[in-house]
Amino acid sequence: MNNFQKQKKDILSKLDKSSKKKWDRKIVSLCEKINSFENFYTTSSCSGRVVLIIDNVKKAPGLFIKVWHDLISFGELKRSLEKIKKGKINFKQEPVILHVACDSLEESLDFLKKARSVGFKRGGIIAGNENRFVLELIGTEKLEFLIIENKKILVDDKFLKVVVKKSNENLKKSWSRIQKFRNLL
Repeated sequence: MNNFQKQKKDILSKLDKSSKKKWDRKIVSLCEKINSFENFYTTSSCSGRVVLIIDNVKKAPGLFIKVWHDLISFGELKRSLEKIKKGKINFKQEPVILHVACDSLEESLDFLKKARSVGFKRGGIIAGNENRFVLELIGTEKLEFLIIENKKILVDDKFLKVVVKKSNENLKKSWSRIQKFRNLL
C-alpha cells in the first residue's frame, strides 16, 4: 500500500468532523462514487446550505444560529429571524463545495476538467506534494447579506420572499450539478 492509499484509508476511517456529523444526503452518492476510485477520495463536502450566522470576522463556536441543508420556506425563515435576540446576523445561501484528494497531477487536472464540464466554474488545486494533490470545487450560486442589525430585521417580507425563492433556485442548481457530476464519473 503506497502513501496515498494509506492516507485515503486513514481519512475515510475517521469520524465526520462537520457540525452535522454526517454527509449531506444530497451529496452522499457523489462522495461514495469518488471514494470508490482507487486514486481519489473526498476530504470534505457540502451540497449547499442556507445559514443565519453571527457577523464575525473569526470562526468561533456558536456562530451558526440556524442551518438548513434543504429548501427553505418563507415561514421557516421568518420564524427563525423573529427568535434572534443578537446584534448583527448575516443571511448566507452557500453553494456546493467539494474537496477531493488525487494521487497525481495528471489525474487532478483530468478531474478538474470533468468538473468544469458540468458547471463547476470555481475550482483548482489548492494543495499538492509528492503524496497527493487536493482539489477544491465550489459552485457559484450564492447570496450573502446583513439581515439583522441591533436586533432588528433589516428587510421586509416582500424581500424575504424573493430571497427564499432565489435561495431555493440556487440550491436546486447545486444539487443538479452534483447529480450531473456523479453521472459523468
